[in-house]
Amino acid sequence: MKILVIGSGGREHAICWKLKQSKLVDTIYCAPGNDGIGQIAECVNIIPGSPEYIQRLIHFAQANKIDLTVVGSEAPLADGIVDHFHEANLKIFGPSKDAAILEASKVFAKRFMSRNSIPTAGFQVFKDAQSAIEYVMSVPLPVVVKADGLAAGKGVIICSRIEEAIAAINMIMVEHIFGEAGRQIIIEECLTGEEVSVLAFTDGEHAVQMVSAQDHKRIFDHDKGPNTGGMGAYAPYPGFTPQQPEGLPLYDLIQKDILEPTICGLREEGRKYVGVIYLGLMLTKNGPKVLEYNIRFGDPECQAILPLLETDLVEIMLACMENRLNDIHITWKHLSALCIVLASGGYPASYKKNLPITGLDEANAMKDVAIFHAGTSIADGQTVTSGGRVLNVVACGKDICEAKKLAYEAAALIRFDDMHYRKDIGDRAIK
Repeated sequence: MKILVIGSGGREHAICWKLKQSKLVDTIYCAPGNDGIGQIAECVNIIPGSPEYIQRLIHFAQANKIDLTVVGSEAPLADGIVDHFHEANLKIFGPSKDAAILEASKVFAKRFMSRNSIPTAGFQVFKDAQSAIEYVMSVPLPVVVKADGLAAGKGVIICSRIEEAIAAINMIMVEHIFGEAGRQIIIEECLTGEEVSVLAFTDGEHAVQMVSAQDHKRIFDHDKGPNTGGMGAYAPYPGFTPQQPEGLPLYDLIQKDILEPTICGLREEGRKYVGVIYLGLMLTKNGPKVLEYNIRFGDPECQAILPLLETDLVEIMLACMENRLNDIHITWKHLSALCIVLASGGYPASYKKNLPITGLDEANAMKDVAIFHAGTSIADGQTVTSGGRVLNVVACGKDICEAKKLAYEAAALIRFDDMHYRKDIGDRAIK
């Protein structure tokens, strides 16, 4: 098979890496890819946002007889790439535009959860800043302020003081820091507990959970500083099987109260969902509640989850697309994986680019370690930085402690100016 992967980050590198292990795959292309992806796939210079972006991808897929296209990031899915590929009789893995609204609009997602009795935080929707400000002045703090649309994982602001809430509202709705994504906002109660990411494969009828993971969104150790796209993750989450008040294991509770009602609710609305669905959950004292949906593999959760997958990823994707997910048995390694994101100094704000990177060969040579490139390119034959999140260092071990030790040993071998990474990824699992 010839596979086309769409995207350019660490998630897409991990997807290409896993697909390459499939006995069904002959050639992998990635559009646009990055330096690391270019070592295992042929990168194609079709850049998101360019004129006729989706049509250029369709033309490439037709001209190169691509058997399957895999979409990594949310923006093309929200733009309806799956619908366009289907119209061209091309196979593609991911939800249609109608189903992708689950991430494309947080307002839709919250109202969808409300009408399908899916547990989530209480919320209100606002279309103007003044009404939102008046509301936050009348409710208990903390609150969470969310931009409605896609904001690269940065449109969620937790506000402990009234000044912070007003500033967040003004940034999103008056200063328009997220553009059209901030035309509406949600203000919701701030849930407490442990966050866990639960991803699942689905064919629109059935859903099979992957191993759980825990993301680390804040830029600094001990969850300090602003939110980012993700500074690291580990899998599986060790607290995933405690008994809940209902007497069900957590896995079964999520399946019964959240995952199955989500897939069923979408199907009943004519939004049959095929692909990977991501549940961002808070494990509260009253059980798991949904913080957000994503319509694709999480980043960096994907980088920690896929190294643990034993079953052929291509076979799973084909089963989803052919409505036979229940016919295959998905298995996982009895190991743990931990991912550290190496970021540019200044991220998630402004940062320098084109900084030379050293130590990659030494880190890659370590046993049970994989380096996934997120924001890299080539300049004068040297791998250099080209993004805020630059590299993902992933290690597997018999438990989180072993995976963490290996990952940090590998990260210590890599260097670029102003490199920054959290030192506490996985600590919550070890305590």
